[in-house]
Amino acid sequence: MNPFVSAVEAPPIAEAWSWVQGRVFPADKPLIDLCQAVPGYAPAEELRAHLAQQVDAYDTARYTGIAGIPPLLSALAVRTSQLYGGPVRPEEVMITAGCNQAFVVAVMTLAKPGDNVLLPAPWYFNHKMTLDMLGIEVRPLPCRPENGLVPDPADAERLIDARTKAVVLITPNNPTGAIAPPQTIAAFHDLCAAWGIHLLLDETYRDFPIREDAPHGLFRRPDWGKTLVHLYSFSKVYSLAGYRVGAIVAAPELLEQAMKVLDCLAICAPHIGQKAALYGLDHLSGWVAERRADIAARITAFQEAMGDGRTGYQIVSIGAYFAFVRHPFPGRPATEVAREMADRHNILCLPGPMFGPGQEAYLRFAFANVDAAMMPEIARRLTESV
Repeated sequence: MNPFVSAVEAPPIAEAWSWVQGRVFPADKPLIDLCQAVPGYAPAEELRAHLAQQVDAYDTARYTGIAGIPPLLSALAVRTSQLYGGPVRPEEVMITAGCNQAFVVAVMTLAKPGDNVLLPAPWYFNHKMTLDMLGIEVRPLPCRPENGLVPDPADAERLIDARTKAVVLITPNNPTGAIAPPQTIAAFHDLCAAWGIHLLLDETYRDFPIREDAPHGLFRRPDWGKTLVHLYSFSKVYSLAGYRVGAIVAAPELLEQAMKVLDCLAICAPHIGQKAALYGLDHLSGWVAERRADIAARITAFQEAMGDGRTGYQIVSIGAYFAFVRHPFPGRPATEVAREMADRHNILCLPGPMFGPGQEAYLRFAFANVDAAMMPEIARRLTESV
């Protein structure tokens, strides 16, 4: 066996679901799934009708171009330009089979075994798994509670050396929900530019916060392509998780090399998924705004239900789909706490250590598939657990 692969831990979502496999839950205390970041609502009705028509189209069953279908490349270039206020061209866009594949393709293009990449800790476990499988050293970039779990560029600068190829930044963050302010994103970009390395900026959940500040202005910089590799996903914004459509926005010379990786993997985003993403960009801005308000209402309801720590659990950071919560059992392993939540209180969540070492005090709640009306019941069960 490849030792890089065999050393990687089992997929965390599958492990968590094994805790409740085969159980039947009573009607008065159903299972509350706070485990996986997946929308709890169906795609827009008009999108489903559009896709039903597209199934009959001849090209839907065909391979797409390696980089993606041209109309989607153009539409995402336009959307990115509008959102960030800087020009992005279709040749600076590549479509991938989900944002996870975008990360794999980007990392394989930029780094080789023996190089290192800075990864905010707690980290998104698929990022860590990818780097481990490729033999790339992970350097944990600490995210401190006193900073709202937003990483500090000064900490990153102390970790960078001659073997560092990239710094990863996810905002809004998975697993913590923390949102990096524009000035922090700019500071990370400047740091990477000074070292001649890349900033891998994953904004999978950018569509959900109701923002008080403007998006970052990195695309307004004429030399953004020298440093920035931007990752995005259509899976969450249009509820297309099963369609696997993500994207990379980067300099053409980087995408030229990335196309070798994507062609070798021979797993391009499905044509039907790309058509779905294109329809969403062209027609669903109003629907997305409604979903954004819905997610914001869930966040507010969860915060109100949790109160000022009266459940015993404390929200450390929250945003988009996620809350990172400190449990009230000092010294107890978080995995033990999470399993007891599943066994006795019918709440399925993920323990902090699934997102890296040093996270024993925390649980991650992904509430995107739980209605706001359910938040008081979650708080009641948390209080009961204490």
